[in-house]
Amino acid sequence: MTADSSPAEQQPFLRVIRGDATPEEVAAVVAVLAALRAPAAAPARVRPEWNAPHRVVRRTLPHGPGGWRSSGLPR
Repeated sequence: MTADSSPAEQQPFLRVIRGDATPEEVAAVVAVLAALRAPAAAPARVRPEWNAPHRVVRRTLPHGPGGWRSSGLPR
C-alpha cells in the first residue's frame, strides 16, 4: 500500500464472480493456489564431520622423550 492510496482503492487478491461460495470453499481455493507456488530453496547441506578430508591426513608424531605418550593425547 502506498502513501497516496487508501485500503478501499486497492483491488482484492481473490474475487468470486459467479456462484455463492462458502468461506470453506474459498479457503480450499486459496490453499490450492498457495500449494502451486514455487517451492522454497533447499537448505544448504551440512557436511558430516566424520568423513571430512582434514581427518584423513595424519599429523606428524611428536619426537623425543614421552613422544609415544603424547601421540595419543588430543592436540
